[in-house]
Amino acid sequence: MRLTTRTNLATRILMACAVNDGLTVRTSEIAAKCNASVNHLLQVVNLLQGGGFVETLRGRSGGIRLTRAMDQISIGEVFRLFESGAPFAECFDAETNTCPLAATCRLRSFITRALEAFYHELDMVTLEDLVKGNCGLNKLLDMTPRIEDHDCLQPAKA
Repeated sequence: MRLTTRTNLATRILMACAVNDGLTVRTSEIAAKCNASVNHLLQVVNLLQGGGFVETLRGRSGGIRLTRAMDQISIGEVFRLFESGAPFAECFDAETNTCPLAATCRLRSFITRALEAFYHELDMVTLEDLVKGNCGLNKLLDMTPRIEDHDCLQPAKA
């Protein structure tokens, strides 16, 4: 099993928002910190917004932020949103299935159970579980403005 790039980016976006809880973060900043294309990120943000995970704000001070508390965002729910469009195997899509074994094959039921167990485990993981106390992640994704980041606050050279 392999997660799609969109699911991976969705998780990165949510973690960046969680680390910067209370701030509105720019997608360009997230893209830079997460080594991702801004255009690809914007597509994922659109799906996250449609799923009720983030809100977007336009304008000069615009960006994105979480719509729910970190402990109310299940990673299983996020994965389902992004992974539900692609069937796990050919036989999971009745319209495109061409497998002659589908009617008698038992593998599908085992895969279905395994997928349910996978999502069940992820349902118990919240966004808070991923970021709280994760000092390395916090350091990588922190976008809090720093005084030393502003040239206007530096003493003038004589």
